[in-house]
Amino acid sequence: MKDMLTAPFLKAFSKTTSNMYRLGWDERNGGNLSLLLDEEEIAPYVDLNAVKRRFELGFDAKELHGKYFIVTGTQKYFKNVEGNEETNLGLFRISEDGRKGELLWGYLDGGRPTSELPAHLMSHISRLRVDPENRVVMHTHPTNLVAMTYVHELETRQFTHTLWQMSTECIVVFPDGVEVLPWMLCGTNEIGEATADRMRNARVVVWSMHGIYGAGKTLDEAFGLVETVEKAAAIYMLTANLNKINTIKDEELKVLANYFGVKYRSGIID
Repeated sequence: MKDMLTAPFLKAFSKTTSNMYRLGWDERNGGNLSLLLDEEEIAPYVDLNAVKRRFELGFDAKELHGKYFIVTGTQKYFKNVEGNEETNLGLFRISEDGRKGELLWGYLDGGRPTSELPAHLMSHISRLRVDPENRVVMHTHPTNLVAMTYVHELETRQFTHTLWQMSTECIVVFPDGVEVLPWMLCGTNEIGEATADRMRNARVVVWSMHGIYGAGKTLDEAFGLVETVEKAAAIYMLTANLNKINTIKDEELKVLANYFGVKYRSGIID
């Protein structure tokens, strides 16, 4: 059996959490990250029959039964993940009945997955229905995006339109736009269900006055998606109180989308 700490997927996962902390997105134990893995990826590193313990998921995830996830732990700090992965992360399989996680590696100190696990798994279910290649769900607290939810209308069309206008690359990177939820209590199935419902329409869901959920095919893609949204929000916050004399016009957004061959979300600039 190979050393789990040498697994490419674990190294990439750990590096991503470090970058999220470095950018100030994940203060204290804020934020969480989950990655769907193939059995072939993990088989060289863990004994698939050696379940260390089981834990309740808190909802019926039968649609994911038999699938493997690596997920950040509850009350764990992203700044501590790199170099201490086995304590701060866990690799588990969804049980046959969809009600439990079967821990195969990690959570060494007796820990558990993030309290936002239902929101992650519900979002995975939703995104896999849209695109079977989506494997990453990232929840984080980008400063400028959170600030933007205090001063901008919390409406999906308007919020998306504003972000698209902030940078030339935005309509290309997230042509499906962003979905916006009002403030809701975190760590509940209710916010998980609301997030998953919105994930059917877009890979980004904004939790007002809290943070963002982003989904992607790879860790890099999901990270870059959130990074682009946050950069657009930063530009908005820098210019919100200034007299703007220039902007990217709707017709120019259409030219951009056409040139890069992306199908943008209808109802935003149409």
